[in-house]
Amino acid sequence: MSGPRNARSEINVLLSNYMSDEIQDPAPPEIKTVEQPKPSGPPKSTIREYFESFVVTLVMAIFGMTFILQAVTVPTGSMQNTILVGDYLLVNKFIFTPGGGGLSFLPQREIERGDIIVFKYPGNRVHPENDSSRHLIPYQINYVKRVIGLPGEKVEFRDNQVFINDQLLPEHRMLGDADDNQSALTTSEFEERRPEDKYSVYYSKITMDSIKAGQHLSRRGYEFGVAGKTMIVPPNSFFVMGDSRDNSEDSRYWGFVPRELIIGRAMFVYWSCDRGASNGDFFGCLTHPRLNRIGHMVK
Repeated sequence: MSGPRNARSEINVLLSNYMSDEIQDPAPPEIKTVEQPKPSGPPKSTIREYFESFVVTLVMAIFGMTFILQAVTVPTGSMQNTILVGDYLLVNKFIFTPGGGGLSFLPQREIERGDIIVFKYPGNRVHPENDSSRHLIPYQINYVKRVIGLPGEKVEFRDNQVFINDQLLPEHRMLGDADDNQSALTTSEFEERRPEDKYSVYYSKITMDSIKAGQHLSRRGYEFGVAGKTMIVPPNSFFVMGDSRDNSEDSRYWGFVPRELIIGRAMFVYWSCDRGASNGDFFGCLTHPRLNRIGHMVK
């Protein structure tokens, strides 16, 4: 009897081992859910988005106008026809090295002869009564002139010519006259432009005819850098003149421009209106624009 029982026991053991060796189906992969971050606050409204964009733009504009660019207008004709009355200029305030020295990796340079600069009017120290009679307050009004004399140079203006260190300064001289102080000059050539003439200046036909006739002009009111009153430009100062030479009160009248009063270099015209045609009308800049002047580079 023990034989059959042992056989059944062996069969049961074999079946048990076979069942334990069967391959089990793999468990399905566990799916992890990622929780989305909850919004920290209510969604921005359209008005808030516009407001934030406006604030950022305003901050950038204030930064740019404070350190890089400045807009100025030209109310007088001392720089005609290079700059016209009614031109609105954009000024580069960053181009000149402060105090004559700067960092080499910055796009800056020293002030050069021929640069058209914007500066605070230094005032007439020789005849301050002239400022008072015209209600001019030193350091309060912006002037635009061309740099003629650099620090340490000897300057002399004589018979409608400029001499630097006793050498004739190359300038393209033209005749230029106007019927009033607002309109552009009517110009004409009287001498050929030379390769070294980098810019043009304008003299009235009356003064040029007098000089051609051999006369020496008496320049009443001139105190600096003229015949009989030659001047050496002081350190960190500049001698400036307007391009309309017979219609410009400049360094010949009131002296030199200290470096610290210089705002920057005039770049280009971003808007212009014909003050003469508008007869001083309040809306003249809208009714009489000079569209052909927009984008004109000042040089």
